[in-house]
Amino acid sequence: MSPKANWSYPTAIRFGAGRISEIAEACLAAGISKPLLVTDRGLADMEITTKTLNLVEQAGLGRAMFSDVDPNPNEKNVEEGLKVYREGGFDGVIAFGGGSGLDLAKTLAFMAGQSRPLWDFEDIGDWWTRADPAGIHPIVAVPTTAGTGSEVGRASVITNSVTHEKKIIFHPKMLPAVVICDPKLTVGMPKFITAGTGLDAFAHCVEAYSSPHYHPMSQGIALEGMRLVVDNLPRAYADGSDIEARANMMSAAAMGATAFQKGLGAIHALSHPIGAHHHTHHGTTNAVFMPTVLKFNADAIRDRFDRAAGYLGIDGGFDGFCAFVDQFNAGFAIPKTLTDLGVKDVHLDVLVRDALNDPSTGGNPVTMTEANTRALFESVL
Repeated sequence: MSPKANWSYPTAIRFGAGRISEIAEACLAAGISKPLLVTDRGLADMEITTKTLNLVEQAGLGRAMFSDVDPNPNEKNVEEGLKVYREGGFDGVIAFGGGSGLDLAKTLAFMAGQSRPLWDFEDIGDWWTRADPAGIHPIVAVPTTAGTGSEVGRASVITNSVTHEKKIIFHPKMLPAVVICDPKLTVGMPKFITAGTGLDAFAHCVEAYSSPHYHPMSQGIALEGMRLVVDNLPRAYADGSDIEARANMMSAAAMGATAFQKGLGAIHALSHPIGAHHHTHHGTTNAVFMPTVLKFNADAIRDRFDRAAGYLGIDGGFDGFCAFVDQFNAGFAIPKTLTDLGVKDVHLDVLVRDALNDPSTGGNPVTMTEANTRALFESVL
């Protein structure tokens, strides 16, 4: 049986199968009367997107879509989207899709009324205070994958197309006003996307749980998020029509993104530059790095994963958890190395530089240095 609920944490969430039917009501609740639906190219012509546009149009809210979004959205996509948004006189966005569509949509809503350039709002110190809050337009988020959790996040990841670095654009008002989590929208995901996005959610929970920062609420959310992935990702992978498993994975995705307010770590710090330079799938890349990073952090996280393993039904404490991760990845045909993932012509100096500059390094329980970061990359090549 698929769960149905209304939540108000961390924002208003309408959760349950079939709740995409409430999209027009959600827009009006967010104060949007003329939305621009923003999604990626792959979703633009799919039935779930057409149905959503039909529902919006039937409610008298117009029909408009922007879908020129790259798998790793960049500032060029932002510029093109802003042109469409401003010229069309839209007053909010429907962020529809996986991480790329959601992140680009949130950035368009954030930048809609700003006069400063995009990179002035990178997540550095208090740079977010440079933004004019009145110029940030409302967002209704509709995830169609179960991994990134961007629907409940206050930031977007945008790639600098010149430097190939992934940058985080942050502002508290980037948090969507209303989220519709409808697991039926994820039923059509192919197996490799189900696996990659699901393991992205798992990585978010694992890294949040590993982070040394003090945030007991996030710690608890991360632990239960891990359990939901462990119990439900194999089911969703084996049977894409299993709505209960799809719903639980959609919950785990939102939980992972909520939990990583506590911090991410080396998995993401290493994965981001690989994705930016080599265009690999983010969640799958995270999964490739996870076994190596767990061992790297072993001394700092062993005790907490000794406790977590029991809750997750895994024997052997931390060592048992590491063995489980290896088996879990194998069950979804995750490559063991970056070479197997298709990464070629690696410029190690650039990757190390970008990893050390990634904000995720600050949440890693073991300090990342140039030497050990290089060693981490080399061990996974």
